[in-house]
Amino acid sequence: MILQHIADGILSGAIVALGAIGLSFTMKMLRFANFSHSELLTWGAYSALVFLAFFSSFGGFFDQTIGPFSFGADLLLAMLCACIATSIIALLLHRFVFERLSRMAGHMTMVFASFGVALTLRHLVVLIWGSDPIYYSRELQFAILLPGNVRVMPDQVFLLGLTVVVVIALHLFMSRSRTGIAMRGVAESPDLARASGVNVDRIITWVWAIGASGAAIGGVLYGMTVQLRPELGFSLILPLFAAAILGGTGSLYGAVLGGLIVGLSENLSVMVIPTTYKPAVPFLLILAILYFRPEGIFGERSR
Repeated sequence: MILQHIADGILSGAIVALGAIGLSFTMKMLRFANFSHSELLTWGAYSALVFLAFFSSFGGFFDQTIGPFSFGADLLLAMLCACIATSIIALLLHRFVFERLSRMAGHMTMVFASFGVALTLRHLVVLIWGSDPIYYSRELQFAILLPGNVRVMPDQVFLLGLTVVVVIALHLFMSRSRTGIAMRGVAESPDLARASGVNVDRIITWVWAIGASGAAIGGVLYGMTVQLRPELGFSLILPLFAAAILGGTGSLYGAVLGGLIVGLSENLSVMVIPTTYKPAVPFLLILAILYFRPEGIFGERSR
């Protein structure tokens, strides 16, 4: 039983980690808590639904599933397109809302504005797609039996594998590319990076695009393994913040580790408390983190 909860925690933590990466970077570089980031997961998931319908209309190759999975090439292409679409949405929000507010208002105003943006994005989803749950596919799958009587679905194996690939790709991007190194410099000190000749505005654009793409992938993976619903992002907002704060804002590895810890904590908690109290676990984690180590696992103590 405990092994099954651990497996479920790792799988749910992978989705949280993908969403927390972008949130962690925006909190570090833009210096405000963006509560609308969770809604990018919802928009990524639903925009993939539009592209899925488009690619499926061609039939033939796009109608075939891949091996034991419930999806085919159409959903993979839809996921890629959803990353682009969600990045465009994030950049529009940055250009017309957050960038302007950062020039004329304080950070608290930006936090409250992000609440308003989140509500707007969520209700637009309801207006366009309705409030009923939607599934990408209704293909039946057979669970894979792992050692210890642990059962996982093939789609969940794909979820974990894709998360690992994304994290490795981001690690290489952050450590090998000039843009990635510049992002790390801006995260440490925007003023010093600007004085060194770094185009901070361009780096912030990259941060929004990468964060939105990670959120879109997380939203699509959530929709593949559970279902699509307008409250998708809202239900993940506390886990996302808990993961970002726990790992340390601005840290790729911290966001991933934080997501896994949050996922494991939520799923292991049901062994000792009723399932209805499960959503409170991320909130308790946030309180504990802020009390004992507010800078996070990979964060540095302020002097």
